[in-house]
Amino acid sequence: MTGLKALTYFQVGTIVALLTGLAAINLVRLGEGVHADPAALQTSDSAQRYIQTGESQHWWEFLVKIVPDSFFGAFVDGDVLQVIFLAVLFGIALKAADTLGEPLIAGAQRLTQVVFKVLGFVMKAAPLGAFGAMAYAIGKFGLSTLTSLGSLIVLFYSTSILFVVIGLGGFLALYVRLNIFQLFRYLKEEFFLVLGTSTAEPALPGLMRKMTHLGADRATVGLVVPTGYSFNLDGAAIYLSLATLYIAQATDTPLTITQQLGLLAVMLPTSKGAAGVAGGGFIALTATLTTLGTVPAAGIMLIFGIDKFMSECRALVNFYGNAVATLVIAKWNGTLDHDRARLVLSGQPVPDVPEAQPPVHAPELVDTAHQHLSGINLR
Repeated sequence: MTGLKALTYFQVGTIVALLTGLAAINLVRLGEGVHADPAALQTSDSAQRYIQTGESQHWWEFLVKIVPDSFFGAFVDGDVLQVIFLAVLFGIALKAADTLGEPLIAGAQRLTQVVFKVLGFVMKAAPLGAFGAMAYAIGKFGLSTLTSLGSLIVLFYSTSILFVVIGLGGFLALYVRLNIFQLFRYLKEEFFLVLGTSTAEPALPGLMRKMTHLGADRATVGLVVPTGYSFNLDGAAIYLSLATLYIAQATDTPLTITQQLGLLAVMLPTSKGAAGVAGGGFIALTATLTTLGTVPAAGIMLIFGIDKFMSECRALVNFYGNAVATLVIAKWNGTLDHDRARLVLSGQPVPDVPEAQPPVHAPELVDTAHQHLSGINLR
């Protein structure tokens, strides 16, 4: 039931994000006046790889490819959707096994804590690598890479901020009765980590730990956060609709309201299809354009140079969208400790949530009782 609620929330949130980006570019209409000729656009080798990947990707492929060829193949290839599928399937099997699966569950819980510690050590150095990559790009291509199409970057960032503060923040305040700005402060360490690495994946362990500390139950956090990283991509949804309409305007491709709504219907599955893939947002954009057929796919070269600077915003919105989704689903399930959440967000000291302990079975209780009784002199 929790999974169904989460998927419902994810789809509604994605639709709202798509409509937000669509409304922003229709109001500002930055692409008008560019008059770019798609046939004259040159594609670099790196961009061509994204285009080929996007053109070969269909909207239904994420459903077909969600089942891996082998159990370990998903982990070797790093396919997030396949890993989630195996995790859910394995979790259902452990639950069905009842007491036989409890030792494995206890071991997985302990292993998870160790893995999260290792990831925390590694990701502390991640911003240094991101800084080096940005320094190389600026040194090779010049400062013009930072100013190209600046108006589109500003529009995307402004739209995303309004979506997070008014959309997510308003819903969080009205339904969960928590403050989005206090949530920003609470997740500030993860915020800078996402900003430095341009991806939300390194912040996954910290988000899960802090959502549990905030008062959401472990079961909800363990299901909603990893699944949301593939299915709840609000930032990518805003980017898709905004960038697609910008390209249509810049290439003088008229789109009626009906065609734009049809565009949203295509974006719903394509935004999920590139989850976990390097350059996923750009690949999803190409897949959307090739599937629709009315907007020239070569137009992506207009924004290829600035995509790197839009990826940070996409990742941040995706990250905060999943934080809000976790609280909403926990509230929906009635498993959110609201009093604890208020105390934590207000900065007051709150004891850590105790780690889940493996259950004690009846045979163990009998053995323990026998040991105690054997030491009692019943004279």
